[in-house]
Amino acid sequence: MTDAPRTHRSSFPHGLSRRSVVAAFAATGSVAALAACAPGSSGGSKASGDSGGTLRVSTWGNDSRLKLTQQAAAEFEKANPGIKVTVENSEWTNYWDKLATSTAANDSPDVIQMDEAYIAAYGTRGALLDLDTVKSQLDLSEMDSKVLDTGKVEDKLVGAPIGVGNFSVGVNPTVLQQAGVEMPDDTKWTWEEFAALATQVSAKLGAQGVVGFDGYGTGTAEVGAWVRQFKQEIFPTKEQTAADEATVTSYFEYADALVASGATPQASVQSENSTAALDASLFATNKAAFHLQFHTQISAFAAASGNELKLLRLPAQKTGESPRMVNKASMYWSISARTKQSENAAKFVDFMLTDPAATKILTTERGVPAIPSVQKDIEPVLSPQSKIVLAFSQAIASEVVDPPQVTPSGASAWNTEFTTIGTDQLFGRTKPADAAKNALTTAKGMV
Repeated sequence: MTDAPRTHRSSFPHGLSRRSVVAAFAATGSVAALAACAPGSSGGSKASGDSGGTLRVSTWGNDSRLKLTQQAAAEFEKANPGIKVTVENSEWTNYWDKLATSTAANDSPDVIQMDEAYIAAYGTRGALLDLDTVKSQLDLSEMDSKVLDTGKVEDKLVGAPIGVGNFSVGVNPTVLQQAGVEMPDDTKWTWEEFAALATQVSAKLGAQGVVGFDGYGTGTAEVGAWVRQFKQEIFPTKEQTAADEATVTSYFEYADALVASGATPQASVQSENSTAALDASLFATNKAAFHLQFHTQISAFAAASGNELKLLRLPAQKTGESPRMVNKASMYWSISARTKQSENAAKFVDFMLTDPAATKILTTERGVPAIPSVQKDIEPVLSPQSKIVLAFSQAIASEVVDPPQVTPSGASAWNTEFTTIGTDQLFGRTKPADAAKNALTTAKGMV
């Protein structure tokens, strides 16, 4: 996927804070109105989509994604005469600004591309339809229940997962070969071994501006994966164990050790790289051997680098232990609770998720399809690099553990806040233990 802003350290993209969402709702008094309109309702004084058979569909993404979405929407129109689709596309930050404003004005698009960071914020305010009310038009029965459940907010299904992403290690085989480093066995390796390999690459190729690993220490996906390997979660459910200061401190200490050994570049280089355009980043320009990202993003990096890139499992804490990887919903299709076209909207979502006329156009653009039969349908039309993405998902399917809960409704700004905390630590402005305490205090204050 090619969402913006691009950073190897983020989970799926982040931007608008919960405060901004609530402020926009409050500006027109819509918080109370939305709260009164429980998911599944389709009432309201000004319903979205009340335009004579025209479905408004909101999306974010680059021009490439928009064109593919429009092509798939055109196929839907052919299959459903009388229903016209208008795709309203924005770049990432503007998307959430517009959605907050339109939701506050009771004028949301009928179909909403939704992100994990915001689904609870919108779902708990009654802004999203309970998809179980449109089962006759939207069949999600084939989707893995653990993936499907990531679209639930307060036990109501308010988002249909479009695809799955696995936080993983991208690797450039050409750089490893240049450094004389063999491809590691990702079924056995540890974080210690990973650091050693990255250090070897930097030592061998550093004079050419090449590093082993492009950066670590400021991303929520990273710290989430790290604490999960200790069977902890940053935002635990009642059945899960909360991350403790010792574990988060060890995460920051590991980031410091990577810099000290030369495995990763200095903080200033990491900071600059994390905000660079994808095609100008170290990994995309063949200046780094390893890079952490959700696995579907590897195709964009490969296109920029000109090399075929590989995917590896996350290292584990100890040899033989599971890295405890998870399937994360790449994004969702949601339906406005205020729409007057709930059945047509559900037909559209079902078509985009399951119909070969759409799925063979969209392929893995929004993640590896969350429905197994769709994966089989699209495989013959995938590019070689996209086939690597699909094969990786399938290879680890039996190994993944239960995914964490979606970002709580009050924690939409967690990505931004944690990046600030991690950056201060990486630059030496705070110590690992202090950064850990600050991070956990911040997280707890959001729920």
